[in-house]
Amino acid sequence: MEHKGYSMQVVNFTEARNNLKSLCDTVYADSEEIIVNRKNGENVVIISLESYNALQETSYLMASPKNKERLLNSLSNARAGKVTQRELAE
Repeated sequence: MEHKGYSMQVVNFTEARNNLKSLCDTVYADSEEIIVNRKNGENVVIISLESYNALQETSYLMASPKNKERLLNSLSNARAGKVTQRELAE
């Protein structure tokens, strides 16, 4: 399955159940997501805890409209090469 420029592994529930250790190892080692299709259409995604935490942090940071605007402007400026290098205060 293609999603935003990269492919995701898709397995059915039986495959996931029979190969859970291997799938978890792949998710962790390769930072991949795996979609588990279920007969009832209630599909799930297996992701690493690190990826989940990153998604939660992004969601938190983007929840504030003002913070979201500042972050998106900063990303836009960085992509346009409008950056200034600074030293971090200790």
